[in-house]
Amino acid sequence: MTAADLLVEELQARGVPFVATLNGHGLDPFYLACDRAEMRLVDVRNEQAAGYMAEVTGRLSRTVGVCAVSGAVAHVNALTGVLNAWLDGAPMLLITGIGSLRSLGWGEFQDFNPVAMSVPVCKYARLLDVPERIPQLVHEAFAAATSGRPGPVHLSLPMDVATAEVDADAVPRAHLRSGTVRAEGAATAETIRHAVDLLRQAERPLLIAGSGVYYAGGEAALAQFARQQQVPVTVPIWDRGSIPEPMAEFMGVIGAITGSPELLADADLVLLAGAEFDYRVGHISAPAIAPSATVIRIHADAGRLRQGLEAHLSIQGSPAVVLEQLAAACDTADCPPSSEWLAEAQQRRQAHRRRCLDAADQLPAGINGRDVVAAIGEVLTNDTVFVVDGGNIGQWCHQTLVTDRYPGHWITAGASGVVGLGLPSAMAARALYPQRPVILLSGDGSFTFTLGELECASRQGLHFVAVVADDEQWGISVSNHVKKYGRPLHCVLGPTRFDKVAEGLGCRGVRIEKQEELVPALREALAAQVVTVIQVPVVPGTPAG
Repeated sequence: MTAADLLVEELQARGVPFVATLNGHGLDPFYLACDRAEMRLVDVRNEQAAGYMAEVTGRLSRTVGVCAVSGAVAHVNALTGVLNAWLDGAPMLLITGIGSLRSLGWGEFQDFNPVAMSVPVCKYARLLDVPERIPQLVHEAFAAATSGRPGPVHLSLPMDVATAEVDADAVPRAHLRSGTVRAEGAATAETIRHAVDLLRQAERPLLIAGSGVYYAGGEAALAQFARQQQVPVTVPIWDRGSIPEPMAEFMGVIGAITGSPELLADADLVLLAGAEFDYRVGHISAPAIAPSATVIRIHADAGRLRQGLEAHLSIQGSPAVVLEQLAAACDTADCPPSSEWLAEAQQRRQAHRRRCLDAADQLPAGINGRDVVAAIGEVLTNDTVFVVDGGNIGQWCHQTLVTDRYPGHWITAGASGVVGLGLPSAMAARALYPQRPVILLSGDGSFTFTLGELECASRQGLHFVAVVADDEQWGISVSNHVKKYGRPLHCVLGPTRFDKVAEGLGCRGVRIEKQEELVPALREALAAQVVTVIQVPVVPGTPAG
């Protein structure tokens, strides 16, 4: 057995379903090992796409997604997905195949040690320099990726290490080999009592459910607590959703550039569960929240729990477990629900949504973003994996579709707000869930980042439906520039026949000119066993008016 065989065995033992990759000479021993072990490889045309596939696999499955690229510039390209995972807290592993360890620094082809470059954006980065220690180093990498707040990790595999022979029976292995995110820990009884006392005093509590709730598997606990206490719930825009079923307490996203229901500033208690300290939650300080408001923060990661400004009460533990504890304690303590405040919050949510919907009525004649999102809403099922890629069309989606539910299998840009991950995300979703419908909604600018991946998706049977809302501009930038400067600054695009490009890359292309054609085209595309690109020319405009 070679060290590369050992590495692949360790990946398979942790349930890795596939490796997204782009070939390069540094990966040859790893590829041969994958072939011997029948590990699935999904190839792409740009390492950026491989990185996105790995991090979206982590986001969808709550397990470590894996990509493998060659060295030097290939490694740099893949770091786009790694950085996205770092900012979003997604579990993924980047494997970089490099030249021989013995010649590192000797000026050979692509002579570059990528570990130092990876360190700032990875929870763990290591050179695989001792063949017999590969199981230990893989264990440490996976443990880092799945502990506390999840995140990306990196392993560099030199070619001479990869081809080294090892005695499989003499190599120590971890007793538990898991690739699943494990958010563990309960709050102390004293801390729970303190939190309940604060909740009893509050008249206008607001629960902000971040990605940490999703990674803790906290959907049921969140619903139980919110419904019992009748607390309005929001999700920071771009975070993972934890509302799989319609919930009256869900108020939509918070922190969107196109606005949110007016709740945060009027809340007298803000409960952050698995959410990060950033602009989306107003940095939990005035003027975004009232100076007199109380803040409770729940996080699985002690290091992130007190990041930025510390809350009045910090609770380390799994958000799922702590929300269960709070629900039980509130019930025992007869903590009153916030019925009146919830009713008012629902009215504010409806008013905000109406403003967003009405914004479409002020646009010129033609199909607009609201129309496209509404059509997709008609064909979504509970099983549909829905991917959203783009600034402007993303705002339409968040403001008019993410209104009463937000399941974890709806994928957005993530906390970085990146665009261009849509096609790799759809490929990852199809590779993970071959029996489920997959729909990608993308802006025209975002779609061109990784356009060549259409060929890879078609050739490898990774079928999905891509809807391209085409306004021939970077819509969100145009809107902002016009408001600030009275004109767009270098953000207008030219016409592209995406339907024809799709056909040229081995896919099915459709162009829609009338609103009433949208839903039938979507249903037909979902029934087809091919990658289908539906181009929809839309009039420019945002939900903000």
